[in-house]
Amino acid sequence: MGFIWTIIIGFIAGVIAKFVMPGDNEPSGFILTTILGIVGAFVATWLGQALGWYAPGQGAGLIGAIVGAVIVLFVWGMVVKQRATGV
Repeated sequence: MGFIWTIIIGFIAGVIAKFVMPGDNEPSGFILTTILGIVGAFVATWLGQALGWYAPGQGAGLIGAIVGAVIVLFVWGMVVKQRATGV
């Protein structure tokens, strides 16, 4: 159930993170934003478990997932910007 809960929270976090961190290099599609939010939730869960904030098998909460999604969106923006400039 933790896996499904992380996907649901990631979906919501991706939408919220898009509103928190808008930009030109951010993904414009709803599906891609949602996928990046889900990835952000998994990143937050993994990082929280590695730092001891969450017990094994426990997923990130909504705020942690939003932070993870913002991190993933920031990295996404940097990658897209580098591709656009050709560096």
